[in-house]
Amino acid sequence: MPIPHSPLPTPHSPLPHFDVVVIGSGIGGLVTATQLAKKGAKVLVLERYLIPGGSAGYFERQGYRFDVGASMIFGFGKEGTTNLLTRALEAVNVNLETIVDPVQIHYHLPNNLDLKVDRVYERFLQNLIAYFPHEAKGIRGFYDECWKVFNCLNSMELLSLEEPGYLSRAFLQHPLACLGLVKYLPRNVGDVAKRHIKDPELLKFIDIECYCWSVVPADMTPMINAGMVFSDRHYGGVNYPKGGVGQIAEKLAEGLIKTGGEIHYRARVTKILTQKGCAVGVQLADGKVYYGKKIVSNATRWDTFEKLLSTNPIPINEKRWQQRYEKSPSFLSLHMGVKAEVLPPSTECHHILLEAWEKMAAREGTIFVSIPTLLDPSLAPKGNHIIHSFTPSWIDDWDSLSSAEYKEKKEATAARIIQRLEKIFPGIDAGLDYLEIGTPRTHRRFLGRQDGTYGPIPRHKLSGLLGMPFNRTAIPDLYCVGDSTFPGQGLNAVAFSGFACAHRIAVDLKL
Repeated sequence: MPIPHSPLPTPHSPLPHFDVVVIGSGIGGLVTATQLAKKGAKVLVLERYLIPGGSAGYFERQGYRFDVGASMIFGFGKEGTTNLLTRALEAVNVNLETIVDPVQIHYHLPNNLDLKVDRVYERFLQNLIAYFPHEAKGIRGFYDECWKVFNCLNSMELLSLEEPGYLSRAFLQHPLACLGLVKYLPRNVGDVAKRHIKDPELLKFIDIECYCWSVVPADMTPMINAGMVFSDRHYGGVNYPKGGVGQIAEKLAEGLIKTGGEIHYRARVTKILTQKGCAVGVQLADGKVYYGKKIVSNATRWDTFEKLLSTNPIPINEKRWQQRYEKSPSFLSLHMGVKAEVLPPSTECHHILLEAWEKMAAREGTIFVSIPTLLDPSLAPKGNHIIHSFTPSWIDDWDSLSSAEYKEKKEATAARIIQRLEKIFPGIDAGLDYLEIGTPRTHRRFLGRQDGTYGPIPRHKLSGLLGMPFNRTAIPDLYCVGDSTFPGQGLNAVAFSGFACAHRIAVDLKL
């Protein structure tokens, strides 16, 4: 059956204006755009909102500057090759000051497991061994194996695994590292952890270590991703951008313009145009059309193939991908301004609260907390702090509510979360100065993500990262970038996908 398509310009219309059109200014899209602009491509980024960043954006209320998403940022290290955010900014000659976070997470877990993941690796191991002295050898063995994965990644330039020339060069230059990655590519964290560790509660801790960034337990978390996160927090470390997470996207957008690219705001793409089965351009909500030799979607794969390409049959490989992966939950977010005295002395920036192991992945089970003003006080009025608390939530719980029901449910849910946070921050309710509540509906509306999802998660246990798609799609000249492409969620991960996507397109355009 021929694929339906939108008409090309008439013979009197101008040729496509751009080499590459990027839909969305999330970090993956911006890294793709800046890398290609640096290579001389004529690039246009189209962003539906007022500012760049998507989930890595920000908003301001009553003197507070809130991060839309998490504030725990990897990728700003000074050495190696896994410092992808540092490299992305440097590529377009922009700078961003960052602030060192000495502790990645302070865990508040069942059975009084109260543990800080210190930036210093040995200190973290000793903190954990103090709770599980009988597993000292296993703890060191597991986390040391994560370092093996990280060292393989950190020894080579991270570009497109779809490009044979890069693979050949990488293998010739780093044969042992490549073989190491091939070994771990089909493995999940749970399988590796169980070879070293037997204590059931310690294995639950490994689950929450994975869940806090992958939104799935260890058995379903790829070892490649864990090797990156569990080691880089002690290598490049967690570093917070001064001025807030939104500064990353704003600096990349600045670099894009300085390098000759364009970015248009309030430009909501509603359709990807195709001709003879190939992607040739995009159409905006206001009817404007932009053509490009290559089209890049920074939307989720669900939005890309079910909405932007709604007149086209979904390709077979995308159907197969949807059979392997499903949408992760969204989040119920509380953006709070609180009086400074609410925070006990020596409070860390990031916390995870879980009272019962069996509720880890349940609605409102795990509570994530970020307090970025402990690192950058300029984000809040003097004498106040920001507390961003979020917990898993599904669109089905919110979608059919009336306005009154929606408001009532938001307030009731927020009250439950704040009550639980009193365990860590006594007096938080009384010290509340400002509260903004976001739901999956909020995330869907402002971020343009289907069901407000955080990204794809496996429907069942898969073989590591082997099921994740790369940047090219079944539609010629259409590429995907972001958290529903290899290697998955997280700012440094989507930056990786941006580097890979730009490299693949640059080869295809012969730049």
